[in-house]
Amino acid sequence: MQNIGEFFKHTLITGAGRIRCARCTAQSSRTKLQCGRPALKTSKTQKCQFHGGGLTSGKQTLEGRIRIAAAHYKHGESTNAARAEYSRSSATLSKLEDTMHLLKMTTAPRTRGRKPNGYKPVRSTHDVIELVLDIEKH
Repeated sequence: MQNIGEFFKHTLITGAGRIRCARCTAQSSRTKLQCGRPALKTSKTQKCQFHGGGLTSGKQTLEGRIRIAAAHYKHGESTNAARAEYSRSSATLSKLEDTMHLLKMTTAPRTRGRKPNGYKPVRSTHDVIELVLDIEKH
């Protein structure tokens, strides 16, 4: 009988006895019973998807994380550098909009929503001069 107990401890029979698979080896800390779910095929430690089934948690070193962040693409088209350039351009456009309202060049409502990173509001003619010099520099 000991062999049958060991068989059921490591094997799970489902599908009316037609499917045999490895059983999750995780144990409950409260009831001390073994998990009853099937283990993932990719799991080296025979765990189910809830108990650490097999996918890695990613790079753990700082160099590895920096390398992944540098190579990361969003939607396969834009890199981190392209997104930063887009944010800078959006901040410049928001500053130009502030300038137009300050100099009473428009009566249109302001653009709604969150302002981009790097945005500093233009509130005086001194800020307008700084904006123009910054645009000429770049």
